[in-house]
Amino acid sequence: MTLLLNSIFLGIGLAMDAFSVSMANGLHDANMKIRKMTGISFTFGFFQFLMPLIGWICVHTILQVFIEFEKIIPWIALILLCYIGGSLLKEGFSKEEKVEEQTIGIKGLLIQGIATSIDALSVGFTIAHYNFTNAFISSLIIGIVTFIISFSGVKIGKIFGMKLANKASLLGGFILICIGFEIFITGIF
Repeated sequence: MTLLLNSIFLGIGLAMDAFSVSMANGLHDANMKIRKMTGISFTFGFFQFLMPLIGWICVHTILQVFIEFEKIIPWIALILLCYIGGSLLKEGFSKEEKVEEQTIGIKGLLIQGIATSIDALSVGFTIAHYNFTNAFISSLIIGIVTFIISFSGVKIGKIFGMKLANKASLLGGFILICIGFEIFITGIF
């Protein structure tokens, strides 16, 4: 029972960045179909599942390398999210009054998935005392929680995207840049 509750709470805490980015994606594509919403949510859930498991493996195999890598995690997240957010801002400012359907590509989605979950590598330290089976189960629960929260974020973003129309790219870009700085600041201090 402790494994389940700890994993759910870890999942909720780790999914907040994915929720915000999912919401920005929903804002960016107000006409998004359920299949795309599921794909976005699955991507975030998959990376939130994968990163703690990789962190656990690192703790049990290559601890020293991981400790050195952990120092640059906030920088990586900042750069990736600012790049994506900046692209959205540029697109939003260059638009005329013409509103067209916007979609995020596979490459952009993968970058978002990595950027929002890279800090979850450090969860490998918190679950280091688990055996592999429990670490896998914990990571799976984190991924499922992230999927649910991300799906909600896309849905909320879509609702506001319909209301904001041509300002959605600006708002989505701003949100992504803010998330990048939030990850960077909390990771550095």
